[in-house]
Amino acid sequence: MNKEVISDKQGIYFIILSIIGTSTIIVMGLDAKQDVWIANILSIFMAFPVIIIYARLHYIFPQSDLFDILDICFGKFIGKVVSILYIWFAFHIGALIASDFGYFITIVSMRETPRIIPILGIIILGIWGVKEGIEALGRWVEFFTPVIIVSIFAIIVLSIPNMNIDNIRPVLYNGVKPILKGTFYSFAFPFVETVIFTMFFADFETKKSPYKVYMNGLMIGGIILVVFNLMNILVLDVNIASDLYYPSYVVASRIDIGNLVQRGEIIAAVIFLLGGYIKMSICLLAVCKGISKISGYTDYRFIVTPVALLMGMLSFSIYDSVMDVIKFASTVSPYYKFPFQVVAPIIIWIAAEIKKKKLHL
Repeated sequence: MNKEVISDKQGIYFIILSIIGTSTIIVMGLDAKQDVWIANILSIFMAFPVIIIYARLHYIFPQSDLFDILDICFGKFIGKVVSILYIWFAFHIGALIASDFGYFITIVSMRETPRIIPILGIIILGIWGVKEGIEALGRWVEFFTPVIIVSIFAIIVLSIPNMNIDNIRPVLYNGVKPILKGTFYSFAFPFVETVIFTMFFADFETKKSPYKVYMNGLMIGGIILVVFNLMNILVLDVNIASDLYYPSYVVASRIDIGNLVQRGEIIAAVIFLLGGYIKMSICLLAVCKGISKISGYTDYRFIVTPVALLMGMLSFSIYDSVMDVIKFASTVSPYYKFPFQVVAPIIIWIAAEIKKKKLHL
């Protein structure tokens, strides 16, 4: 399979954009109420050990992605079985993102448009991006991520006149249990969804680059997300934020600086659309690379279109309404994702360490 090398900067931007892309619109951790910002901070610290495991796998087996590592550690048969499970995981996450994309467009701006239209739009763009390869996506991310970060902080600064410090008081009013629940939910989404990167990250600049990419990406993306979610609560109050599908969009729509600066929701929408696109694309890339690996093909590009169309079909039919999406995300999703994000990587890491010692005997 042809090598596709990305720079450390591009890798960091990939991680950042995957963390903040969809999370800037869909706020996780609201079970913690006004302490959601505390839950978000704790979830970052929870994610660090897991992120280090992802980086360690790349370090032990340089120039290998997760599918290669599974074959090395567990053999062809078990490796392929686990690979298929991870392929499904990435496929499902990609379909969920495309579904979120479709609901967002039809709810906030194009109510009369069939939801399949925006879904097809992001799927077609995803096909184009993935066929161009990870290096092209890397250049795309390198250009747009700074723009998105600047836009996010512009929304935060412009929202300061609408903030009320009393919306986060009193701290710890509901006790520790809601914070722990919110921590677990925001830990699962978005921080350790970065497990998807292990499926196609392989060729780094140096052997130690994986640590730099994963850890810096998590820290920068996490800080941005904490500040953004804190803004949502300061502007809206947690009770209002909990009742809205897209609280960040509403916060941005309230920006009005002397009738000169308005329509901030357009910026919020663009952030979500760009972030959602790249996150869906990396899921599609992971699926196609996985299928090509277990099938023994040397290139993944010829299966991108059929896989993407299947992903679009699933995204259109998987939920009946946006309420079902939010219910799944806030109840079932964290527990469903946990084995893929934490349990299996720990087992794979232990097997990798054992295999490494045997190879060096």
